[in-house]
Amino acid sequence: MKVLLLLVASNIFMTLAWYGQLKLKFFEGKSLWTVILISWGIAFFEYCLMVPANRLGYANGMSGYQLKIAQEVITLLVFVVFAWLVLGEKLTWNYAVSFAFILAAVYFAVAFKPAAPTGH
Repeated sequence: MKVLLLLVASNIFMTLAWYGQLKLKFFEGKSLWTVILISWGIAFFEYCLMVPANRLGYANGMSGYQLKIAQEVITLLVFVVFAWLVLGEKLTWNYAVSFAFILAAVYFAVAFKPAAPTGH
């Protein structure tokens, strides 16, 4: 659970760093280089949360694949909320179907244990 909370928090920072400049008043009128530097500063906090989340998850038995897939789903969930609340965009049917396929990918990534390697 701690891993998922860290991943959610890190993705909130990353979504703000990448997409906040599209609508947030704070970014209005600033040069591209200023926006890049501000976004880079916001992304620093994403790294401060993402790196411990990955280390903790891996130390507790999650594979790199599982961590990455979980991170991508969390990224989409965070973005859907951000797009709705900040960008004013609706989740249309085609995006919802796409999201459902990604959730199916998560199921397949975590529901089955890979076969043990065999010695040759």
